[in-house]
Amino acid sequence: MRPRFTIPPEEVEITAIRAQGAGGQNVNKVANAAHLRFDIAASSLPETIRERLLALGDQRISKDGVIIIKAQEFRSLEKNRTEALRRLQEMIAGVATQPKKRRPTKPTRTSIAKRLENKARRATVKSGRSRINE
Repeated sequence: MRPRFTIPPEEVEITAIRAQGAGGQNVNKVANAAHLRFDIAASSLPETIRERLLALGDQRISKDGVIIIKAQEFRSLEKNRTEALRRLQEMIAGVATQPKKRRPTKPTRTSIAKRLENKARRATVKSGRSRINE
């Protein structure tokens, strides 16, 4: 189970912007896309989670360490706002669990023997394709 973190509303900046794409006569009048900005460094998240967020290679994280999410899926500003917050929560929950450490393993004796046997078989097949010099 992933630990959940509540993000205080004062740490998230949401602005209404005009959505892209077709929209008819109303498109130039109504701003119903949500533009979310969340500063990782200034947040109240634990230090480990902040480091993991900044280490993510996500294109939504700017060079300044600000998460920028644009939600314009719905025609309602309120739905887009909740969608942007949901995506932010999902992103934070993704780095909240500590990744398991990889334990290096050794190949078994049988697998090594099989590999060498297959290599020898391929070598004989390939050597049989070459010219025979007498």
